[in-house]
Amino acid sequence: MINRFFKDQALYFEYIRVIGKALEHGADVGECIHTAQQINEEGNMAECLASWHDEWRKLAERIEVIGDECLSKGHPISARDAYFRAAEYYRTADFFLHTPENPDNPEVLDLWQKMHQCFNKARELHNPSFEAIKIPYENTTLPGYLMTVQTGRERPAPTVIVNTGFDGTAEELVCHYGFDLVRRGYNALLFEGPGQGAALRKQKLYFRPDWEKVIVRVVDYALTRPEIDPDRIALYGISMGGYLAPRAAAYEHRLAACIANGGIFDFFESNISSLGMTRDAAVEFVLSRPAEVDRVTREAMMQSIQVFWGSTHGPWAFGVKTSSEFMKKQIDYTLKDCVERIECPMLVVDVEEEQFFGGQAKKLYDSLKCSKTKLVFHAAEGAELHCQEGALLLSNQRIFDWLDDTLR
Repeated sequence: MINRFFKDQALYFEYIRVIGKALEHGADVGECIHTAQQINEEGNMAECLASWHDEWRKLAERIEVIGDECLSKGHPISARDAYFRAAEYYRTADFFLHTPENPDNPEVLDLWQKMHQCFNKARELHNPSFEAIKIPYENTTLPGYLMTVQTGRERPAPTVIVNTGFDGTAEELVCHYGFDLVRRGYNALLFEGPGQGAALRKQKLYFRPDWEKVIVRVVDYALTRPEIDPDRIALYGISMGGYLAPRAAAYEHRLAACIANGGIFDFFESNISSLGMTRDAAVEFVLSRPAEVDRVTREAMMQSIQVFWGSTHGPWAFGVKTSSEFMKKQIDYTLKDCVERIECPMLVVDVEEEQFFGGQAKKLYDSLKCSKTKLVFHAAEGAELHCQEGALLLSNQRIFDWLDDTLR
């Protein structure tokens, strides 16, 4: 991974994640470069992450004002673009703030509210607009968006349910995948489940390993919509969604195809690989020596922003307080006992320099008994980062072409 903007690879990855949204007017390159140059990496980790928050928030506030001014002067397209950018910058300012010690941090909720407000102003100004939806789930609902093909079709369109992962939002999915799917003739149903986005921040819903209990409700909702072809519904899992989507596909057989980008066979195993233990030994270690797990994690957190972020965001999103509790929760996140139940065609995506789930895509692909395809992206293509950040045009081209061929 060639990094010319930040010394720290985690900051670089998140920077590329933002700047890639310029493709859909969700960021502007010059704004991002200038903001990156203001972030102070020279102090300690706390000072660095505080600087990250401050600079992205300042940018978000400045661009939101531009949106307000454009709207008041009768320039709706300019206002829409500014609001989309401001929403993404507010999301980015929030990124490193999540900790189990302070789950009710008012800044987290404030930034989310500002992101959501800006995004919905942009959505309402978009032509054609798209719909904010609520999906019935247990005793509540899950938030999302439905983007439909706006043509005079005589029959419903194929639809892709896009499932975000460990830290994404439905709003982010709109820029990354929604607009492109609609251009290609697909409806896009983008949602947030337990542990994600507003479901976590507003409803206190936490991740669960039996993700089929989530997806069955999303498919139930999809089948109530006349715009959606019931025989051509695909599920696309992004990042940790590379575990969640295959897990759901093992039990939800109304899916016509499933995509795992990147593929994950065992979420727990991917996170204990640095311990140099077998899975069984790591499980025994986590269950029997929680204080030692917490100590080792605290030491590692001081050496790496990526470890710090994963070890603070994870407990927050899983609804626990400590690293050992977080590790214990992850034990059940494996496809070992259900992968052979997957019946629909599967696309498993991998990248050459996968920094979070190395080796997991191969394990998932090798374990599948259904019709399967593997797709690997490389550094020579500029697509080596997790989920092909920075190469979304190439990524969407190859993945959605596979979907065309599979659902045709």
